[in-house]
Amino acid sequence: MIRIQVPATSANLGSGFDSLGIALTLYNQIWMEEEDGIFISSRDGLDVPTGEDNLIYWAAKQLYNECGAKLPGLRIEQQSDIPMTRGLGSSSACIVAGLLGANRLLGNPFDRHEIVNLANRLEGHPDNTTPAVLGGLVASAVENRRVYSVSVPVAPKIRFAVLIPPFELKTEVARGVLPQEVSRQNAVYNLSRSALITASLFSGSLENLRVAVQDTLHQPYRAHFIPGMEQVFRITYELGSYGTYISGAGPSIIAIIGDEVSQDFENYAVTRLEEKGISGWQLKILKSDSHGAAVFLD
Repeated sequence: MIRIQVPATSANLGSGFDSLGIALTLYNQIWMEEEDGIFISSRDGLDVPTGEDNLIYWAAKQLYNECGAKLPGLRIEQQSDIPMTRGLGSSSACIVAGLLGANRLLGNPFDRHEIVNLANRLEGHPDNTTPAVLGGLVASAVENRRVYSVSVPVAPKIRFAVLIPPFELKTEVARGVLPQEVSRQNAVYNLSRSALITASLFSGSLENLRVAVQDTLHQPYRAHFIPGMEQVFRITYELGSYGTYISGAGPSIIAIIGDEVSQDFENYAVTRLEEKGISGWQLKILKSDSHGAAVFLD
């Protein structure tokens, strides 16, 4: 049996809508082997689909089809530490796990870049799937169905304080409220800030981040789906955040911090939220994962 480890990802980083993403040190683990039939279970008690509609199985089947190979069936065991429908790339992690697992079972016919392209085709955009495969901070563009991407490391002093609410937000709902057209002014606003956040995270220039995470393309339209968002942002800045943004489509919120204030976040963030009547949120202090998904023999 093989084991696939896939990191959580945070897309957009505020200003880099559908083009920027980062891998984080929070992981799903998936065990997989060929079987005569479909046997899918969860090692952590999570209720997961157990048929062909399971996203890991579906993605694996797509890769078998790409190779012209017949899939007899799979045994899949899941351990899902990435919370679902919280804007942390849980669906991308399943797609990447299915593709990488199937690729290994077939003798690795596809290289990493081909996996990136196939994952983008299945997910529909590369901002989560590409950093899940490659790790690091990733900028991606798609041209003629091919993903052009660069992965760079994040400055080691940077941490990501991930605030996870007790409610879900489906991506299709969060996408449904976005405008079809934007002004040139708003386009330039986001382009400049997405370039700034990429350079700042790579170089460690934290003083730029409060401006760099600002956005006009998606966060203002999604804010009403996240009750208490303004207060969450305010509290993170009071505790020392350099830049706070909605992770992916939401509803999780991420504060980019230096390691010198991570203890303050651990000690006070959730308590301060509860004092404001914002209860049930969880906090995880994470780093950037620099390696991406991996496959092991167990």
